[in-house]
Amino acid sequence: MTVTDIALVGIGKIARDQHIPAISADPAFRLAATVSRSGGVDGVENHADLPALLAARPDIPAVSLTMPPVPRYAAATAAIAAGRHVMLEKPPGASLAEVLKLDRQARARGVTLFATWHSRHAEAADAARDWLADKAIRSVRIDWKEDVRKWHPGQDWIWQPGGLGVFDPGINALSLVTKILPVQLHLTEATLSFPENRAAPIAAALAFAGPDGLSAEAAFDWRQDGGEVWQIEIGTDAGTLTLVEGGARLMIDGTEQTVEAPGEYPSLYRRFAELIEQGESDVDPEPLIHVADAFMLGGRETVAAFND
Repeated sequence: MTVTDIALVGIGKIARDQHIPAISADPAFRLAATVSRSGGVDGVENHADLPALLAARPDIPAVSLTMPPVPRYAAATAAIAAGRHVMLEKPPGASLAEVLKLDRQARARGVTLFATWHSRHAEAADAARDWLADKAIRSVRIDWKEDVRKWHPGQDWIWQPGGLGVFDPGINALSLVTKILPVQLHLTEATLSFPENRAAPIAAALAFAGPDGLSAEAAFDWRQDGGEVWQIEIGTDAGTLTLVEGGARLMIDGTEQTVEAPGEYPSLYRRFAELIEQGESDVDPEPLIHVADAFMLGGRETVAAFND
């Protein structure tokens, strides 16, 4: 097996919790370098910024970008121009135009671009997609609620333009539902709740339409108390499918189904290795399209100030 040296750019919570363990466990990759101003990884060379890495290590063919979405476009552009394969943490960019442009740049340069949606690699995602494939969809209900203080402590970037606010976790639900449904939805209505002291929403209520009169609803909220709710319920002509715990568990008419999968981030890196080997890219903007539509169509309401 070919082992690909990879650099991890942005050593924050998601990198330490998910990316570093996944890379360490994957025989297709070796963590050869990091980029971080706040400290790298013990035993791995660190660079202060991406240009320094690209100049010093032309032998590293792949980079994984885990910084917030706003600076990610410039970093991805530089890496692609330098001939490196690029993996993007979700959301893949701060705008649709950025993501589509990066896709064109990567194809022109002949490198792999992988715009990841980690929830699509949840343990029960494939089983849910397969069960729904031949069913008539009657209803869709998404509830994605968590405590922002727990999951994003002190992360001011998520409240700024381009940070997406509650859509940062909500896009996980959208990425999952767009994978498993055998039909396509489009957004018809949205209400976005903005704290009076923030530039991004803390909650959102969304309505979607699909074929044959299908309607779908989603509720995202960052003010959740008493534990996370990451659930998708889909009614069909053959029963009700429910994904809970962000897609880790699958129920059919209330009966839990046995699912087996390596986990989200190990699966992401397995996919990245496949794409590099095949000389292909994987860039699906559909979840981000739903978010963009929510900001375009959404009515705005002001709610109480939020301070973490």
